[in-house]
Amino acid sequence: MRNKLLYSLFLVGMWCLAAGRAAAAGVPAPFEVEQPSLRVFLPDPDLATGRAVVICPGGGYSHLAVDHEGYDWAPYFNKQGIAAIVLRYRMPNGDRSLPVSDAEAAVKMARDSADVWGLNPRDIGIMGSSAGGHLASTVATHARGESRPDFQILVYPVITMDKSYTHIGSHDNFLGKDASAEDEAAYSNERQVTKDTPRAFIVCSDDDDVVVPANAVNYYLALNRQGVPAVLHVYPSGGHGWGIRESFLYKDEMLDELTSWLASFKVPRKDAIRVACVGNSITYGFGLRNPGRDSYPAVLGRMLGEGYWVKNFGVSARTLMNKGDWPYMNEQAYRDALAFNPDIVVIKLGTNDSKSFNWKHKKDFEKDLQAMVDAFEALPSHPDIYLCYPSKAYLAGDHINDDIIAGEIIPKIEKVARKNGLPVIDLHSALDNKPGLFPDKIHPNEAGARIMAREVYRALTE
Repeated sequence: MRNKLLYSLFLVGMWCLAAGRAAAAGVPAPFEVEQPSLRVFLPDPDLATGRAVVICPGGGYSHLAVDHEGYDWAPYFNKQGIAAIVLRYRMPNGDRSLPVSDAEAAVKMARDSADVWGLNPRDIGIMGSSAGGHLASTVATHARGESRPDFQILVYPVITMDKSYTHIGSHDNFLGKDASAEDEAAYSNERQVTKDTPRAFIVCSDDDDVVVPANAVNYYLALNRQGVPAVLHVYPSGGHGWGIRESFLYKDEMLDELTSWLASFKVPRKDAIRVACVGNSITYGFGLRNPGRDSYPAVLGRMLGEGYWVKNFGVSARTLMNKGDWPYMNEQAYRDALAFNPDIVVIKLGTNDSKSFNWKHKKDFEKDLQAMVDAFEALPSHPDIYLCYPSKAYLAGDHINDDIIAGEIIPKIEKVARKNGLPVIDLHSALDNKPGLFPDKIHPNEAGARIMAREVYRALTE
């Protein structure tokens, strides 16, 4: 049976793969964590979904509770067709980068080994208990690119490094007793959540006096504020450290909740067409109650269906021009959009360029737009690129100015489109004469975002 196969991976300067077979009754004796290692439990091929979870046991960053917070979870996940990848990470011992780099490498290894292990590289999650929850949430909030997980499962997690309610042992072992306020803030993960943080399942006990529930609660609230899908379950009792032990009174309830949550979201297929939506606050969904659900890229993704993977790379207040006050091409989102290696790119910038202090650099607009087009065209995917006219703005003057958008910016976009043979999506006309869809005269509401999504959908599918 495939679920009895055990793969051991060791990192000695780099990850190396070795394969072996586990005894039916259990797992070999644990390795000393002198070097990080992975043990990969694969589900039966007939059950395999392609999903995988990298599991980070807890232990206060001083040891690893590798059984009930690690290996013992494998049968639960395997029965659902999910690969369980248990990470034995190095302790900080004065170097916090050690466990973090091990966990990031484990997520990337799962993606790099997707073909070997039968995984979907876009469905790799991370799980952590106690201090392992801090490690998992650190990777979820700090990692970039292929090291960022697609979802996170946190069990009575340490989240904060704020001494007023952190687990002091984890704090001291990870950061040191004399950690600076800057380091404490950087690794207080409730303060590092963005709209791009992966969705989360969080559980803890109300009577946990080791890692107080405020860790889990504040992290959930931070995710909720950013529109990141998350659920939080606080059980009446259980204390700390129950893992998947039978002695935890609410074990069955917890597993039922986790099973339901894992079934609640779909992920892009391995062969999905990748669509990158590049833009400013209108693309991001500023002003919408739930940008993750109601922004035009989110609506577009639902319209296109499972054969497409639509990602929102919008950043508020950004300009196309590199001499503008907030150039988009200086942003991590731009680098992430390129790293996404999209098959389709939708570029919708120009609204903030119309501000008088930005438009004084208007001679650079075509040059900078061409530079962005060239950067995407140079990608290995050789994407189809669509240029959008900025949506209608019901303002004029020194701030965002629709007269400049309509009279000067749109003609420049049209010129670059003609030069490169690129299709244009006219979002400006689509939203003209609809002031009621713009509560602040700049950002369309949910109905306006749906109109934008329909226009983009029509252009991509015609």
